[in-house]
Amino acid sequence: MPRPIKCRRVCHYPQTLLFSPTDATADKETVILTVDEYETLRLIDKEGYGQEKCAVFMQIARTTVQRIYESARKKVADCIVEGRPLRIEGGDFWLCNGQSNDCGRDECYKQTYYEQYKIDKGYHIMRIAVTYENGEIFQHFRHTEQFKIYDVQDGNILSFQVVDTNGSGHGALAGVLNALNADVLICGGIGGGAQVALAAANIKLYGGVSGNADEAVAAFIAGNLDFNPDVRCNYHDEHHGEGHTCGDHGCGEHHCGEHC
Repeated sequence: MPRPIKCRRVCHYPQTLLFSPTDATADKETVILTVDEYETLRLIDKEGYGQEKCAVFMQIARTTVQRIYESARKKVADCIVEGRPLRIEGGDFWLCNGQSNDCGRDECYKQTYYEQYKIDKGYHIMRIAVTYENGEIFQHFRHTEQFKIYDVQDGNILSFQVVDTNGSGHGALAGVLNALNADVLICGGIGGGAQVALAAANIKLYGGVSGNADEAVAAFIAGNLDFNPDVRCNYHDEHHGEGHTCGDHGCGEHHCGEHC
């Protein structure tokens, strides 16, 4: 019987999920790069980690890192040499929420958020996050500069607070919410890639909501929130040309979520 695959720790979900040649003249098979493969490229090639340090960060064996990294490099080479599209999705991973301080990063924003909020949330408290601007639900998830955080127990709002996102992009925003111990996100438009990242962090999404943030949370608590289960990010459709995607796909492969 084969050994079970150990999930790999990933700092945050990729910002961009699809790369495609602009001069492609024929349909070519898309190369799938898993999220954990992407993470080895980010840590080793961009951050300058050695394989041993990368293994410590991802909480796996160095030999596993070597295998994943070699696979990732081969896939990227295939895309460049053969002019094939590349999509990042799937894999065996869990998103870091800042609980651990052994990742080797200085001043990790998720550690800061986690340390601030880990004590405040009791076991029976639901934490609701809302994309927020001037009392209203901000309509573009990837550009939100603030979340309003509500702690709810037995149908009552116990406390609320506005939290800055520190300019995090949509891939990192899921990590922010994970570090904040959010259970639910209420927002306007949101791309498919961010939705996958939220699912990986076990955060329930209620998208396509507009209007006053407090009223939306009250409606959610009452069980009558009007939301769109098939929400997509119209902002991206209007402001990005070909070659960009929010990642409008399901996870496809399996991931391990937060508690692997």
